[in-house]
Amino acid sequence: MMKYARKRVLVTGGAGFLGSHLCERLLADGHDVLCVDNFYTGTKDNIAHLMGNPYFELIRHDVTFPLYLEVDEIFNLACPASPIHYQRDPVQTTKTSVHGAINMLGLAKRIGAKIFQASTSEVYGDPEVHPQPEEYRGAVNPIGPRACYDEGKRCAETLFFDYHRQHNLRIKVARIFNTYGPRMHPDDGRVVSNFIVQALEGRPITIYGDGSQTRSFCFVSDLIEGFVRLMNSPDEITGPINLGNPREMTIRQLAEAVIKLTGAKSELIIKPLPADDPLQRQPNIAKARQHLGWEPTVELEVGLQRTIDYFRTRLGP
Repeated sequence: MMKYARKRVLVTGGAGFLGSHLCERLLADGHDVLCVDNFYTGTKDNIAHLMGNPYFELIRHDVTFPLYLEVDEIFNLACPASPIHYQRDPVQTTKTSVHGAINMLGLAKRIGAKIFQASTSEVYGDPEVHPQPEEYRGAVNPIGPRACYDEGKRCAETLFFDYHRQHNLRIKVARIFNTYGPRMHPDDGRVVSNFIVQALEGRPITIYGDGSQTRSFCFVSDLIEGFVRLMNSPDEITGPINLGNPREMTIRQLAEAVIKLTGAKSELIIKPLPADDPLQRQPNIAKARQHLGWEPTVELEVGLQRTIDYFRTRLGP
């Protein structure tokens, strides 16, 4: 590719929450972006503002089937990521992670493209090591209701590193921790969107378990910056690299923050904890700091306010 030519970048799952923000960033960086999505959980509303850009192209396609394109880089983000969505059709979820990885790796091998895998902190399962470093191999239930996602992503990582070893493919693997921000699906069952929507609608806020389980929440713009830095890092930095916010908090603390920022009068309702739901989640981001010079910069209260403002607009009066 000539130095003055635009880089052609394929983003699978590009109409989803993370994918749409990534497409936006890549266009802003001067790239030619091909967005691929089957719209199982993604929506055209997320990318409608990009459709008039001559360097943006949308392709309706399911990554469990082969795709033949000419690009320079591939970001493989295609997979439902919330329990409500990925448990609705668990067999298809596993296929999306495994067959999707095989198809995208095959494409990258054929055209010599560099390829990025959006993996997940769920590969650590309900962790016995805290916070979780990349060396930790996890404690995942392979036959539980979350296994379609957890084990699908673990298998995808296996495939990426086997293609790297066997075919010298240039790979990048990011393990994504809880991320939030505008364009989250209001019905995706994730804790941030759940709490905000319940608060804005004046309903009780539902906490599963006693609320003492912890999560770490990263604002979407910080995560996308991590994606771009990892993809642009030297080839020897393959990952996996944790990308997330190391600020750990309890679910109850998050609920209280949402109530305060929305001004809601919502009460808290306690329900049983779902099966295999991790009790702790906090990334060790030493590798991201060392190799990418990356760490989150958006404070939780600032990010929550931006997300609340988005949902106010989306939900209407």
